[in-house]
Amino acid sequence: MTVGKIQFAESEGTYILKFVGDVRLTLCSTLDTFLDKMFAQPDFRSVIVDLTETEGIDSTSLGLLAKLSIQAKRRFGLIPTIVSTNEDINRVLLSMGFDQVFILVRDQLQESQQMSELPCQECSEQVAKEKVLDAHKVLMNMNEKNRNTFKDLVKSLECDS
Repeated sequence: MTVGKIQFAESEGTYILKFVGDVRLTLCSTLDTFLDKMFAQPDFRSVIVDLTETEGIDSTSLGLLAKLSIQAKRRFGLIPTIVSTNEDINRVLLSMGFDQVFILVRDQLQESQQMSELPCQECSEQVAKEKVLDAHKVLMNMNEKNRNTFKDLVKSLECDS
C-alpha cells in the first residue's frame, strides 16, 4: 500500500479533502489541525471528502471524518459529502453508519482544482493517544453497532491515559 497523504483544495468556500493511499493514525494531527482552520474560515461553505484514491483507512481517521460531519452539521447546518469509488471503502463506510452523517457519492469527481498536500504534523505519543481516544468516542456515539465495536478499545485507552 502507498503511504498515506492528504491533499486539499479550496474554491469560493468549498473545500475538497483528498485522502490518497493508506490513511492512518500518523495523519490524525495533520487532519485535526486542518479541520479546525477550515471551519474557522469566514467564507467556509461546504466540504467534500474524496476517497477515490484511498487504499486503506483506519478507525482513527474515520473517527475524525465523523467529527468533521458532526461539526459541519452543528456549526453550519450542512451535511458533508464523501466520494468513494472503492467498494471495500464503501462497505466500511456503510457498516459504520457513515450514510447517516454524510452524503455518499460513488461517482468519480471531475478534478478541476489544483490540489496541495497537507504537511504531515508530528505529535507526541500522549497527544496521539488523546486523538485516538477522541476519534473512537465519536465513532461510538454514532450508533449502537459502533458502540459495541469500540467500547473495549475506548475502555483500554482510557485506562492508559
